[in-house]
Amino acid sequence: MSKYLLKLYITGRTPRSELAIRNLRRLCAEELQGQYELVIIDVLERPELAEAAKILATPTLSKELPPPLRRIIGDLSDRERVLLGLELLPFAE
Repeated sequence: MSKYLLKLYITGRTPRSELAIRNLRRLCAEELQGQYELVIIDVLERPELAEAAKILATPTLSKELPPPLRRIIGDLSDRERVLLGLELLPFAE
């Protein structure tokens, strides 16, 4: 199993940011069984990282590894959409 590198871009410690962090941590614990590295980037503290990654909205989850790069915008409460975005579920035919 490949190790996932996930980057979550947030803007401050807002309720929406906190919800995205909680949702992502729960999903990673349940679905990735330790096969992941999670980096949380506050764009207020590190604007250069958001600019380099061309992040236009927050919260944004970026799956860096394994390829291909995938991005999901929002609080990550739609579990099925997040799993599809991370390619943990097959796309419906």
